[in-house]
This record gives sequence, C-alpha cells and structure tokens, in this order.
Amino acid sequence: MRQFFERYQMPAIGLVSALLITALVMLSAQVPPLSVYGVLLTGSFSTPTRFADMLMLAAPLLLCAVGLTSSFAAGQYNLGIEGQMTIGGVAAMAVLRWYVDAPFVAFWWLGALVAGAVMGGIWALLVAALKHYTRVSEIFAGLGLNFVALGVSLYLVFGPWKRPGVASMSGTEPLPEALWLTTIAGTRLAWLTPLVAIAVCVVVWWLLRRTHWGLQVRASGLSPLASERFQVPATRRMFEAMWLAGASAGLAGALQILGLYHALVPNVASGIGLMGLLVALIARADIRWVAPIALMFATLTAGSIQLPLALAVDSSISGVLQGVLVLAMIVSRAMTRQRGRA
Repeated sequence: MRQFFERYQMPAIGLVSALLITALVMLSAQVPPLSVYGVLLTGSFSTPTRFADMLMLAAPLLLCAVGLTSSFAAGQYNLGIEGQMTIGGVAAMAVLRWYVDAPFVAFWWLGALVAGAVMGGIWALLVAALKHYTRVSEIFAGLGLNFVALGVSLYLVFGPWKRPGVASMSGTEPLPEALWLTTIAGTRLAWLTPLVAIAVCVVVWWLLRRTHWGLQVRASGLSPLASERFQVPATRRMFEAMWLAGASAGLAGALQILGLYHALVPNVASGIGLMGLLVALIARADIRWVAPIALMFATLTAGSIQLPLALAVDSSISGVLQGVLVLAMIVSRAMTRQRGRA
C-alpha cells in the first residue's frame, strides 16, 4: 500500500494542480469551473449520438497513442505521427478510387486498411532513415515530413483528385455509399473502427510486454550501444518499432476515410496525432495506461463541443486543460525522479 501511494502520489498532485490552474484561468474569465468540468465529463454521455461521436474520436486517438508507445520504447520521439496518419489516409483513398460496383466490399475495406498501414509505416521509416543515416533528429525529420504529407494531401484534393469542375476544402468527391463502413443505426459510429483500435492495442501490448522482440526494443531504447554489445540488433529494432508506430497511425488515417469523412479531406489527421502524443506523454509510454487516458481525452474533447450551447463558453478551454495536464504530469515525473535520487 505504501509503495502504491509513493508511486502515484506525484501524478495525483499533478492532476489536482492541473484542475486548479485551469479553474483559475476560468475564474479570471468569470466562468464557473465546476459547471464547465461537469459539461466536459458528462457531455459525451448525454445522448447515444454524442457517445458515438466520442468513440469515433477515441478510436484513431488510441491507434496513434498505442503506436507511439512502440517508438517511445525504442527511444524515438516520433513527432511525425500526424504526417503518418495523413499519408495513410491518402494511400487508403488511392486504393478506394479504383472501386467498381462489386459484391465484395470487404475486400476493398481490407485493401484500404492495409494500404494505409503500409504507407504510414513507410513514412515512419523515412524518419528513422534520416535519423540513422544522416543524423537528423527524429523530431525535426518527423515535423518536416508532417508538412510534406499535408502538402501531398492538399495537392491531390485541389489537383488530380479534385471534385469535377471545382476544388474544395471539403475534400474530394465522396466515396460510393457501398464503401462506407457500416454504422450503428441513428449514429455515426462505424462499429469496426473501435474494434480495430482495441485489437491493435492488444497486439502491440503483447508484442512489447510479452515477447523477446519487445524486450529487445525496450533495451535498445534504454541504451543502443549497450544493446549492440549484447548482440541485440538495436538499429533494426528501432526501424521495426518506428514502422509499427507509423502503421498504427496510417491505419487510423484509413479508418477516418472509410468510417468518418468518406472522402479525402486536406487534413485527415485533424490534430489527432498530436493529441496522441499528449496521451503517450501522460501515460509515460506505458501501454497499460494508454487506453483509459485516450478515452479521457476523447471525452473531454467531445464534451467541450457542448460548452458553447450549455454555458456560452468557448470549447477551447478543453485544450487548456489538456495542455496544463500534460505539463503538470511532466513536472510531477521530474520531481519523482529527483526524490528517488535524493
């Protein structure tokens, strides 16, 4: 019991601090904090439609955050997750554009998901290659490739794949309805999306925590040089972990095309990849905590949509809370380490 208290004392203090700081921000704007927190926490569960929308956000968020746990385990700060998700959506759309009226719709779904995952993985491998062969930090390489992926998406939406006669920020011509993922009646919830996210989460957890490969990835992340001396192929494991992260993000992008947008929009990722980074940071890249934290972030984000309607408060307050929460958790982690060294 004492060990449990010592382990989670500082994170608990960080959570309370984040709530208090955000409350002070709201009070300075003459906004009632308790009412805002109530809407943020319950807004997503007030109707089946809102709950479905929250799950449709939680699924790609979980995929991105889970993928990041593998790259973080390998010691790589994969900030290119947004680009990997975007290029995955582009690859999925490229496959679906070949669709002709045929009975085997599941074949096209599978093809789009595989294409998205493969292309997202390749995009992450470019980051790893730049890091390994040219000594460019994976942070800068990832951020640069984010802009490249967005540029590719914009070019296709306003160029070769534009709607007949007009180019629009709303995206390309919608896919035939036969290609849309089946949704639960009365909602926008494509039931396959959260199922895929949960399945990937379980697989990545098993790979990282229950296999020799996962042990080697984590060892490589802690000390690549020491790992090589113990005959662990650290470079290879780094590339594999980065591909896994990119594939998860690319899969999320493909699911956004099939289950939500039904077209290629300029920014398929819509900030979900960056939010996945926040989830992974709070979870300390521990995959056991990724799912509940991703669900919490999705709940806050979806609930914030109700703030202008319920309290006439701007929905951006949810972003303030999330940002302060990440900062508080990072500070609490640093303080825990200092106490451990003392």
